[in-house]
Amino acid sequence: MARDHTTDVLIAGAGPVGLSAAAELRRRGVSCRVVERLPARLPYAKAVGIQPRTLEIWDRMGLVRTVLEAAVPMRGQLIHVNGSEVARIDLALPPEVPYGFAALPQYETERILEEYVAGLDVRVERGTELLSFTQDADGVTAHLRTGSGATEEVRARFLIGCDGAHSTVRKGLGLSYEGGAFAEEYMLADVVADWDLPYGYGVRASHTGDDGSTDDLLVCIPLPGDGRYRMSMLVPPGLSAGAADGAEVAHGLEGARVPELSDIQAVVDRLAPRPATLSGMRWASVFRISHRIVDRYGEGRVFVAGDAAHIHPPTGAQGMNTGIQDACNLAWKLALVVHGEAGPALLTSYDAERRPVGEEVVGRTVRHATRGIENDADDMETLMLREAQLLVGYRDGPLAGAPYGPDDAPQPGDRAPDCAGLTAQVAAYPLRLLDVLRGRTGHVLVLYAAEAADLTEAAGPAAEHGLEIVRVLACDAGVPEVTACYRDSAGEFSRLYRPDGPTGFLVRPDGQLGARFPLSGIVQAVSDHFAALSAPAGGLSRG
Repeated sequence: MARDHTTDVLIAGAGPVGLSAAAELRRRGVSCRVVERLPARLPYAKAVGIQPRTLEIWDRMGLVRTVLEAAVPMRGQLIHVNGSEVARIDLALPPEVPYGFAALPQYETERILEEYVAGLDVRVERGTELLSFTQDADGVTAHLRTGSGATEEVRARFLIGCDGAHSTVRKGLGLSYEGGAFAEEYMLADVVADWDLPYGYGVRASHTGDDGSTDDLLVCIPLPGDGRYRMSMLVPPGLSAGAADGAEVAHGLEGARVPELSDIQAVVDRLAPRPATLSGMRWASVFRISHRIVDRYGEGRVFVAGDAAHIHPPTGAQGMNTGIQDACNLAWKLALVVHGEAGPALLTSYDAERRPVGEEVVGRTVRHATRGIENDADDMETLMLREAQLLVGYRDGPLAGAPYGPDDAPQPGDRAPDCAGLTAQVAAYPLRLLDVLRGRTGHVLVLYAAEAADLTEAAGPAAEHGLEIVRVLACDAGVPEVTACYRDSAGEFSRLYRPDGPTGFLVRPDGQLGARFPLSGIVQAVSDHFAALSAPAGGLSRG
């Protein structure tokens, strides 16, 4: 006999990834519990980079304004080697991208997300640790230990491990975590520098020896606050603990060894491009870096996301942002399964779509950490778009429909681009596509045509699937304005989406394109996409 579930989804870990999963699940009416072993948020500026793609996701959630008010811009990086500036990288993106790069301490990101999920009736259960779990055909049984020392048994439909590099969930599933560790140890500190470097620019200053290897390093990332930076650098011999045990995952902060402000100042004196006196140190620590990835992102009803699935160097601020996208990809699929709107086999697409992304990120960040981002083989525009995570796509995944239209146009699996200049009958100002999509939680069908009749004819079959519909008229459409329709007044939708005549675009809940098709083929295209949601390649493994 099946046992009753006390919650739909149990989430282990209340970092940015776990909180993002909770937010996306609750927005879609899925019950969840979030347990966190730590009694309080850590006051450390660990993951600080916020990528433009993450800001787009938070825009869809209605959260982005709060983040923008707390963050600072990341405008570029100054690269110095042996005392000379060798490169200045400006973090420039095409004008149609709505957000730039930003920096925000992880504890602030967690605060904002925790307040957001609290508004959705999710309370983080701090001081509560996941001890073990088992799963069966109907759900997951988890054993917890609360802050008082009491134990509790929880029954959930699904379990998500967002519990970091030393994940209990990953270990409980028996997932491999292959990779290696960097021999170097680093110091990390949150300090104020009184130099006159340009606002919003980070610094990477290094010294190379006669053999070309880097033997001294300083990386500074701006934080909110006048002159405040998160600085990282190699550990001096006096603070080194020596080589790590290769059997352990050597990744993250080590609280036992705490550098002094003088240790940080000594490195700045040697390497900084401008003289600077440091002050106001909030905290400092020693940390190690590993690069690892699991062999699969889940098994049965249990999944891993974020650092529990992949760890790598912090180069380019990819880790937390990749984890947040893991959570968003998984959450909308879990919601469909929980509500009975898709078969459980849909969940295999989480691994199929996200593990290739994790593998690419791990490989790229290791290359950038060892060779420098300025030595990347990609042209600068492609490099910036990739660092911004705007090129993440699933064209080869099991949910991508057949391509249609120009090869270089956005195709199924790609990010659905934002665009400006949409006008409506009542609004006296132009809208962005993100404005139109904000707050929507399901699939959205965007219909484009030069004739209002084509939009009206296509909307009928689309409504049969219960889809939300956005209708867009071409900028030069020779018809009067139509109710419940946007006009592509600036021609930007046409320029970015490159429709081939009357064209439909099915936007997934995570902002990726699920299908692209001629409006005459709308019934078949939408039916095919939702059939794929019920039966992607493979099945829901029970292990």
